[in-house]
Amino acid sequence: MNRLINFQALKAVYLICGKTDLRKGIDGLAAIVHEQFDLDPFQPELFLFCGNRRDRFKALYHESDGFILLYKRVDHGRLQWPNEPEELLKLNQKQLGDLLNGLSVVSTIKPAEAGYFY
Repeated sequence: MNRLINFQALKAVYLICGKTDLRKGIDGLAAIVHEQFDLDPFQPELFLFCGNRRDRFKALYHESDGFILLYKRVDHGRLQWPNEPEELLKLNQKQLGDLLNGLSVVSTIKPAEAGYFY
């Protein structure tokens, strides 16, 4: 069965700042979400992680029957990922779209109020 994530149905999109060891799989990334940020990785939220090389990132999403782990590598250039370790930022729909299309979103990201996603 071919499924796609319904980005319109997401409760929130979180960008995990700083460097994450991208060798981690689903369980390791879910543990970061839960232990470092006290968030529930089983909610309809998308969590984004970037490694040291800044040319790839992973996204973790849970749907009703299990986790989806997405991996994106940009062909040219590097992502401008926020460096602040252990900081969490929320993205809006436009920022998420820009990031997935390889555009920089760093200059447009501002910490959002809890529970606010548009």
